Amino acid sequence: MQLTIWCFLDGNRAHEKQSAALITGLRSSFVGQVRSFDISTSITASNILFGTAGEIPKLPKPDFLIGTGRRSRLPMLAARHRFGGRAVAINLPQLPFRWFDFSIVPEHDRPPPLDNVILSQGALTGPLPQGSKKSGRGLILLGGPSSHYLWDDSSIHHQVDQLLQQPLKWQLSNSRRTPESTITSLLVDNVQMVDWRTCSPMWLQEEMAAAEQIWVSEDSISMLFESLQSSAQVGVIRVPSRARSNKVRAAVQRLVDQGIISDQVAEVAKQKRREPLDQYLLCAQALLRRCDLPFR
Repeated sequence: MQLTIWCFLDGNRAHEKQSAALITGLRSSFVGQVRSFDISTSITASNILFGTAGEIPKLPKPDFLIGTGRRSRLPMLAARHRFGGRAVAINLPQLPFRWFDFSIVPEHDRPPPLDNVILSQGALTGPLPQGSKKSGRGLILLGGPSSHYLWDDSSIHHQVDQLLQQPLKWQLSNSRRTPESTITSLLVDNVQMVDWRTCSPMWLQEEMAAAEQIWVSEDSISMLFESLQSSAQVGVIRVPSRARSNKVRAAVQRLVDQGIISDQVAEVAKQKRREPLDQYLLCAQALLRRCDLPFR
């Protein structure tokens, strides 16, 4: 028994990691073989409909067509129209839900309660490398201003300074959104700065797997959920919200209320070892179950 997956890329690394996570979950869950084929961002819906999509017609017919991000949607729908299969949109599809066979959407995006919607707790992230835990390692991950959050250098500096008082070997990494002023204020002797532009593709996953503690600024919701794939103690660095109603903050607060993460240094230090959230696996199994396909 075999499943064939066409994965539609959109050129966004974060989006493509979510698609890859779901495919990893299907490979781990399905009782047969899973083959996947990446469909380039250069292939458009019109290429597919009018037969100018290069090698696509020579691929095995798809059972699932998967894509994350706006640019994946129309090519995926065009391919389903021409070649069949079930179209699976990851995250809010930004088109009518009924156009897709399934949509896998984070709870905090508040999708409608439809039969073809599968809820995930946070963004899909794949498993982290195993067996590389290093005692005494700490990791701090900073985002920056976003559509949901403002930014306050002095508050960030104060919170990070509290973290650095713990006897851990700290690494701190920024992101493309992190203001230069934030990094300048955190250049201290007892933390190793790692610029995101110099990181290898697997650096973040390897460091998350190795860390004893991970702290993430709350605007970085994807990194926060990715850190929960580790067995590390996880904390959240608070960032001021742009509005009183903030769906991302509500998702973060739910994790705090569940005792999964904390914004208090002492509470994080007492956290017990926990299992990864494994949403990629649970959503893959839900997809197979709804399609009456066998899974482990």
